[in-house]
Amino acid sequence: MSQNRLRLAARAAVAILAFALCGLASAQTKWDMPTAYPPSNYHTENIAQFVADLDAATGGKLKITVHNNASLFKANEIKRAVQSNQAQIGEILISAYANEDPLFGLDSVPFLATSYADAEKLWKASRKALDEHFAKQGLKVLYAVPWPPQGIYSNKPLNTIADMKGLKMRTYNPATSRIAELAGAQPVTIQAAELAQAMATGAVNANMTSAATGYDSKAWEQVKYFYDAQAWVPKNVVFVNQKAFDALDKAQQDAVLKAAAAAESRGWKLSEEKAKWYLDQLKKNGMTVAPPSPTFTADLKKVGETMTSEWVKQAGPEGQAIVDAYKKM
Repeated sequence: MSQNRLRLAARAAVAILAFALCGLASAQTKWDMPTAYPPSNYHTENIAQFVADLDAATGGKLKITVHNNASLFKANEIKRAVQSNQAQIGEILISAYANEDPLFGLDSVPFLATSYADAEKLWKASRKALDEHFAKQGLKVLYAVPWPPQGIYSNKPLNTIADMKGLKMRTYNPATSRIAELAGAQPVTIQAAELAQAMATGAVNANMTSAATGYDSKAWEQVKYFYDAQAWVPKNVVFVNQKAFDALDKAQQDAVLKAAAAAESRGWKLSEEKAKWYLDQLKKNGMTVAPPSPTFTADLKKVGETMTSEWVKQAGPEGQAIVDAYKKM
């Protein structure tokens, strides 16, 4: 074979190889997924399994890189990042966006749904409406997983709501800010990834959140009291940019929905199983863990009644219909 023919054959081989590699690359879709919580948190562990399930189901054609602990975007930036396709999929605490849409704050209305069973009913009653509200923003809800019931951390004993007056209370959504205001505490907005530092520096000395977040932030290093008020059961929602989802082929879309359904079922079980474990860890690390006194509970329920009325007024007929449907379940 002449040298010219050899050169032509070599060029053809290179071109074929380049074309094959290009085809291989185009066959794989890569998504970024920001989350706000550490890798050891059960929400993040559940997401890791969701991602692994998708990788297996699509034969590696859909690769999702998880950026946990607010390392890619801060917690309050994640929803906008997915809307603008800076990230294709994300996880948020839905109630953190209640100022944007009252429906997003439904699961943080105090004492509306305080058990896992009731929280699941509330999720079923509101899911269709939430899907519609997300769709209007170019987003698709995949699944939701709850946090354990919310309680109150404090650096001093709390016997009535009046004892909260003057405390610098960490807040993470409009509901917790409103509770702080009604209790006479000073609301200070702090994201979960920044909570440990805020407590260590004295920026906050009270906190209303779950035993899970208390464990993640080592709350016992700064405060000694946790009142297990079981005030509500907030949820994290995992969602995807609709255009990014639509760009997948049918088999990949089905795989995403199947993995999401499995993640939701698994996540609810994980949350409920770990709720007691988190409380035990707080106790083991020297915290006083107890239910609020009857007087304190009555005070908190009055706050809940006020906030339920406020929420229904904000959400209008749609919100009232969801609450009515939930109460009939």
